[in-house]
Amino acid sequence: MNDYSYEHFDLPEALQPNEASPWWNNKADNAWQLTATTMVCLQSVPGLVILYGSMVKKKWAVNSAFMAFYAFAVVLVCWVLWAHQMAFGSALIPLMGKPDVALSEKYLLEPSGDGKVPMADYVFFQFAFAAITVVLLAGSLLGRMNFYAWMIFVPLWLTFSYTIGAFTIWGGGFLEPYIIDYAGGFVIHLSSGVSGFTAAYWVGPRHSRDRHNFPPNNIIHMLGGAGFLWLGWTGFNGGSPLVAGRIAALAIVNTHLCAATSLLVWVSLDMIVYKKSSVIGAVQGMITGLVCITPGAGIVEPWGALLMGAMSGSIPWYTMMVLHRRLVFFQSVDDTLGVFHTHAVAGILGGLLSGLLAKPNLLTMMYGPDKHGPGLFYSLFNGQIEFGFKQFGYQIVGTAFITAWNAIVTSLICIFVSRLVNLRMNADDLEIGDDAAHGEEAYALWGDGEKLPKTPRLRIPPRIPSICCRLI
Repeated sequence: MNDYSYEHFDLPEALQPNEASPWWNNKADNAWQLTATTMVCLQSVPGLVILYGSMVKKKWAVNSAFMAFYAFAVVLVCWVLWAHQMAFGSALIPLMGKPDVALSEKYLLEPSGDGKVPMADYVFFQFAFAAITVVLLAGSLLGRMNFYAWMIFVPLWLTFSYTIGAFTIWGGGFLEPYIIDYAGGFVIHLSSGVSGFTAAYWVGPRHSRDRHNFPPNNIIHMLGGAGFLWLGWTGFNGGSPLVAGRIAALAIVNTHLCAATSLLVWVSLDMIVYKKSSVIGAVQGMITGLVCITPGAGIVEPWGALLMGAMSGSIPWYTMMVLHRRLVFFQSVDDTLGVFHTHAVAGILGGLLSGLLAKPNLLTMMYGPDKHGPGLFYSLFNGQIEFGFKQFGYQIVGTAFITAWNAIVTSLICIFVSRLVNLRMNADDLEIGDDAAHGEEAYALWGDGEKLPKTPRLRIPPRIPSICCRLI
């Protein structure tokens, strides 16, 4: 196709190709992609900044919010300098691409892989995914990690952990032809859950009093942050096809349907078992539903999204509320916000259910013909049961690889960082919190632990008016 073909159409002037918008640039797709990317960014800043800052104990509000805020900034710089090309560039080895910059005008303004939007759209969209992965990981480490250690940890983990998973499953690595991961159930959520849990082991626990008494300092703000996260998932899953088409529309409906179902199931279980509905539990249920649908949002039917919501509201609930309290394995690691359960468990569940419920015609619309085998459920009815089992097996392989890689590499990074600075704040600073870490407090209210300055007074002896002296 070339510019000459447009002579056969009577297009409005605004749709005519020009140097700023060449013939290959689909303005609708471009506009939607920029909107979707902004929505994903809002999930991190301010979404998770608010959620973390309000979900923790008051004395850790600033530190928790700042960990997310810092990570968002440093990931962007690292992403354009070397990490994007490691995740989506030409292969260096089967596990990673060649490190290189993604900054030149020529590179950013050329067509992206699908040829319908500029590469700049794709670079920034994938940055938003990388940033939120690191921010989600931070949820396991709140309330005790040395901020200087966090500053070193983030670029190292992005470089040696996240980019490997992204390249392997999305960027042309050895697992890409086999794994179904629509928008990051493995690449984003399983990796953040496993890495967060692993890093929490190496960093060590919170102060004993914090671990046993860690109430949120502002539940209303927590719901506000959760709202950014929930609505932002419209861009998260709706933007993954890079096209404003039918798959994007289906993915958005499935996303919210699964999240709502999961929330209701989680709250129902809380009411049945504990005789009380929990707002924090509702937020956890919302998150597990969003995570679970992510690897299959555009390739399962709505009834499948309902089923995934029911399972994501019950299985992670059981691992968090029952198994976590019974098993020494979970008790030995202080995962502050339960990221292992909400992201690793829900991510594995979503990845496996995608291998079970992926519909063949939706797979074709998303990936092209013969790219992936049908979901195991559908293979029972179309005579392709062998391919269904094979696809389900590939999903298990993807789960194993991402889990093992992140556990090993995160451990190595933590060991390396610990040789440079302490991973955990010292005991005195853990007692104080934000003021020790940053010299700032979240709520500077009058009289909140402050002493009023004494007003200097001149000691002048009282002077009796002369009229009073006459009366005496």
